[in-house]
Amino acid sequence: MKNLTLFLITALFTGLFAQGVWQSQILYYGSDSNLVYIPDSEGNRIPDFSYAGYKGGLEPIPDIPVVKTLSPICGDNTTRIMNALSQVYNMPIDENGFHGALLLEPGVWEITGKIVFKYSGVVLRGCGAGEDDAINTILHATGNSSAKRTVLVVGGGSTSCWRDEVSGTRTNIITDTIYVGEREFEVEDVSSYSVGDNIIIYHPCTEEWLEAIDYGGTHSGEPGAEADDVPWTVNSQPLVFNRYITAIQNNRITIDAPVFNTLIKSLSQSYIYKYRRDNLKTNIGIENLRIDIETAGGTDEEHAANAIDLYQIEDAWVRNCTMLHFSASGVRTNTASRITIENCKALDPISVIEGEKRYNFQVYTASQQILFKNCHATNGRHHYISNGTSWTSGIVFLNCTSSGAYTSSEGHRRWSMGLLFDNHIELDGPRAGVNPRLLGLYNRGYYGTSHGWSSAHSVAWNCNVAKGDLVVQKPPTAQNYAIGCFGGKVTGTNSPSLFDEPEGYIEGANVAGLEPQSLYLAQLEERRRKVNVSVSGNLNSSNRFKLLPNFPNPFNASTTIPFSLKVAADVKLVIYDVQGKVVKILIDKHLPAGDHLPVWNGRDNSGKISPTGLYFYVLNTGKQVCSGKMVLIK
Repeated sequence: MKNLTLFLITALFTGLFAQGVWQSQILYYGSDSNLVYIPDSEGNRIPDFSYAGYKGGLEPIPDIPVVKTLSPICGDNTTRIMNALSQVYNMPIDENGFHGALLLEPGVWEITGKIVFKYSGVVLRGCGAGEDDAINTILHATGNSSAKRTVLVVGGGSTSCWRDEVSGTRTNIITDTIYVGEREFEVEDVSSYSVGDNIIIYHPCTEEWLEAIDYGGTHSGEPGAEADDVPWTVNSQPLVFNRYITAIQNNRITIDAPVFNTLIKSLSQSYIYKYRRDNLKTNIGIENLRIDIETAGGTDEEHAANAIDLYQIEDAWVRNCTMLHFSASGVRTNTASRITIENCKALDPISVIEGEKRYNFQVYTASQQILFKNCHATNGRHHYISNGTSWTSGIVFLNCTSSGAYTSSEGHRRWSMGLLFDNHIELDGPRAGVNPRLLGLYNRGYYGTSHGWSSAHSVAWNCNVAKGDLVVQKPPTAQNYAIGCFGGKVTGTNSPSLFDEPEGYIEGANVAGLEPQSLYLAQLEERRRKVNVSVSGNLNSSNRFKLLPNFPNPFNASTTIPFSLKVAADVKLVIYDVQGKVVKILIDKHLPAGDHLPVWNGRDNSGKISPTGLYFYVLNTGKQVCSGKMVLIK
């Protein structure tokens, strides 16, 4: 088993284009097998993104036992589901902070209102996210009351942006410069603090800082700008980081995750305070659901706008879910930290194609350490977007795919920090007649509401935008990066509709073989090793089975989908297309304990060769379900 695991972890880092191996000049493996980070003359360097996700990346998403089961009824099920969630919350809590899971049985669940899910330690679980209501759980959101509602609101529900300050705990940071990627600084007074405290680091938006960043780079007054396209103003864009204290020595504090921007005392006097955590909800999961919003099709907008909102929440997850026909977002985060959205699909929004619409996976205000993993989006505008401004940082889009985008996945506005697009793949595009930009870490000038510098200290790593453009530009005092990426153009200077700014750091464009293939996974592996946590490349770690990533991926002839069973079990392994239709039942039988290496040859149940595209594989033992994604290229 040990040799198999080592082989599979190696396979995870073997890409489609791995013809030769090369490393970046500014981030590479040193002689001790640890990653080496090379800063530029301003002190800018690629930060460590491995802190994104549930519990800061170090703990797997748990499998919580079912304690209550509910069946659908004819008519509205909104209140029934909320009441059942409340009943689970009132059950005993375990040593890990969970009350249990509510299981919604297969069928169509009509939802005419808004499900408000405000219970820490509770999981809402369906039986599957496919379109067959005989075996899947489908929340069918009907009507438009309240207008343009969210179907499922998870968490405390407030956009507090972590402003809830414990009185008397504010103290100034006295370190002259905290460089991007650092985790230590000195403060005036540590007497109010202890290891484990949740703190907020606050860098005020001052005249001096605004001057250093060209007042946001809004290109006000240039041709095309309107009267309300103005430079950023004092207090408009503070830099805010939500962190935990891991060590205190004298007046020096160490925090659990790095800052994603350099903080210079002469430009702004930063300070910290204890976060009160009022009404913050934790340990919440959403699993195996399909949310299908009823619409009139076309450009209709008289329907639910969002499928899932994660508001005022920490240490939570959404996995194996499909969201369809929203006008705004499939999943949106706000005042959210340490969240994982995994193996999810946000498909086919219905709306007018314009601003603030069709943001399939949207990171909004005060979102930090959010991991989007193995997700897929179709026919939106900005499929993967940081729309959260300077309160937002540490966002990872890992192994996500996109099809039919009208414009780019991107940092969208006002100094979103520390975005990582890691092995992002555009399966097609750009659309005919639209801007070819499909991934952007750049200046948006007077676009929108004076968006200006939309990204800082952000990275595109080993991404592929097909024949589209990947745009990266350098902000003042900061940097953005594109390393080992593929596209029609990987540029900061010669793409349509760009504002004139310096090109960012671009290395190895359209050159195969970047090592490590995944920056996030390499950083996470190293961090786990340093804290003595074992590394596994599995998509799911449970008491009964372990499913690992298929290899190779992408593939063009066949691919292996490895898994191991700790006990003998009835196993069903099924391949689905992006619409949730069954392509191939690969396994449906009782299997002994041990390692299994089934191979899919790309053919469906009738023996016909499947077309190029994204596919999902789902392993089901009757008690547990796990899935992954793969790309078939013919």
